[in-house]
Amino acid sequence: MKIGIASTKGDLSGEISEMGGRAPYYLIIGDDKELLEVIKNPFAVGGGGAGSGVAKMLADKDVDKIVVGEVGGNMKEALMERNVELDLASGLIEDYLK
Repeated sequence: MKIGIASTKGDLSGEISEMGGRAPYYLIIGDDKELLEVIKNPFAVGGGGAGSGVAKMLADKDVDKIVVGEVGGNMKEALMERNVELDLASGLIEDYLK
């Protein structure tokens, strides 16, 4: 299972971002809780559609679940359409992975 974690930093020392579509980074975590990829979110700034764009981006990377503080309705719907599980969480990423 691949997990995409919305992050405030580009490494595992960050916190889970409260912003789904506008999170600064997404960390892709593999089955053994190893960091597979760091994505600087291209939708973090700009116009509308960030949530849908992030959902598509993560689904295209075969992410099975995303972890984030909050998501808007459009992002939630886009994740559901792509069969990506949503886990609302907060705190340090290292703590979440334990």
